[in-house]
Amino acid sequence: MTDNRPRPLDGIRVIEMGQLLAGPFCGTLLGYFGAEVIKVEAQAGDPIRSWRVTRDGESLWWPSLGRNKKCVTLNLKDDDGCAVARQLIDSADVLLENFRPGTLEKWGLGPEQLRETNPDLIVARISGYGQTGPLAHQPGYASVCEGFGGLRYVNGAPGERPVRPNLSLGDSLTGLHAAFGVVLALLEKKNDRGNAGQDIDIGLFESVYNLMEAVVPEYDGAGVVREPSGSTITGIVPTNTYQCKDGKYVIIGGNGESIYQRLMRAADRPEMAESERFAGNANRVIHEQEIDDALSEWTATLTLDEVLAKLQEAQVPCGPIYSVREMMTDPQYQARELFEEVEVGGEPLKIPAILPKLVNTPGRTDWPGPKVGAHNREVFEELGLSIEQIEALEASGAI
Repeated sequence: MTDNRPRPLDGIRVIEMGQLLAGPFCGTLLGYFGAEVIKVEAQAGDPIRSWRVTRDGESLWWPSLGRNKKCVTLNLKDDDGCAVARQLIDSADVLLENFRPGTLEKWGLGPEQLRETNPDLIVARISGYGQTGPLAHQPGYASVCEGFGGLRYVNGAPGERPVRPNLSLGDSLTGLHAAFGVVLALLEKKNDRGNAGQDIDIGLFESVYNLMEAVVPEYDGAGVVREPSGSTITGIVPTNTYQCKDGKYVIIGGNGESIYQRLMRAADRPEMAESERFAGNANRVIHEQEIDDALSEWTATLTLDEVLAKLQEAQVPCGPIYSVREMMTDPQYQARELFEEVEVGGEPLKIPAILPKLVNTPGRTDWPGPKVGAHNREVFEELGLSIEQIEALEASGAI
C-alpha cells in the first residue's frame, strides 16, 4: 500500500549539484523527508554510481544514496547547459552544491548572481575548508579533513598510527550538518524577517571539529591535549571492550555510580563494588587498569552470550559488536524497521531506512536511485522547453 502521508519538506524544491558523498547525502536526507530533489549530473554520471560493490555494473550503494531523486544531465561547462541550469535554479527553494569554492561563480551561477532572479534562494555550500580562509581553495576530501578537524588524532591506540573507521565519516557528518542548515534556513524564510535568501557555508573539517567535545576548553583551560585511548575513552571508567571465552567481544559501559557497583557484583568482584578506592569516577580513573584487568579476567571465563545475560540481568549497559550480518538478523533492528526493500533491475534490494523517525510525518523511500538522466524530459519540459529544444540541447552536448 502506498504511503501518502504528508512529509515535513513537501513542496520544497532542491537542486543538487555536486557528486560523491557530502552534498548528495544531504540531498538524500532532504528528499527522504519530502523535498523534491533534482540531481544535476554530467553526462558520465556521479562517480559514486560505480564505486565499491557493484551488481550488473552499478554500485549497490547508489540505489540508497540516489533514492527519491530526479536525475538530469547538464554540461555546466557549456553556455547553453548553464542557461538551463539557471532556469532550473530559478524554480527552486534550495541549491545544494559541493564544488571547490569559486566554481559556481566561474560558471556565472554564484549565489549573488542567482539571487538577481531568485532572491529567496537558499544556497548550501559544502567544501573541504569552507568558502573563506587561506585553505578555502584547497581540495579537501573527507579523509584529509578528518585529520585536519581533529578526529584522526584521537582515534586509535596510543603510540600507534592514527586509524580511520572504514567509512567516510567526514562526508556523512557534513551532509547531516548541511541538511540541518537547510532546514534552519527554511524556518528563517518562513519567519519572514527579511532573511529569506541566505548561504549556508559548511566545511568538511568543521563538521568533524563540531564533534570534538571538550578538547578546546580542556586545552585552553588546563593545557591538556586529548590523546588517543584505544578502546577506552579518556576520563571515564569503566567503559571498554573485553574479549570473551569464545573469542567474541563485549562492550561494557559501567561508569555510573550505581551501575559500576552492579557491574562489579555481577563480575564476582563485590569487594571492588564496595571499596572507597573505587568510589566516584575520579577514583576509578586513577585505578583504571586494575578495574579493566578484573573485568577482562571475568569475561575471559564466559561466552559472549553468558556475559550479556548476566549484565542485562544486572541492568548494566552492554552489547556485542555487530557486523552488517548480525544487524540484518537482529530483532531490534527489525522492530525498529531499519531496512526498506526496493527493486533494482528486477531484483529486490534492502537499503537502510533514514533517521530520525517522525511519528506523524515520517520519511520514506519512493524509488531507488535512477539511471543517469532518467528525468531529463520530465524536468526540462516542466521548465517550458519543447521536445525540439530538448533534442537540440542533447545533440549539442549541453544536456
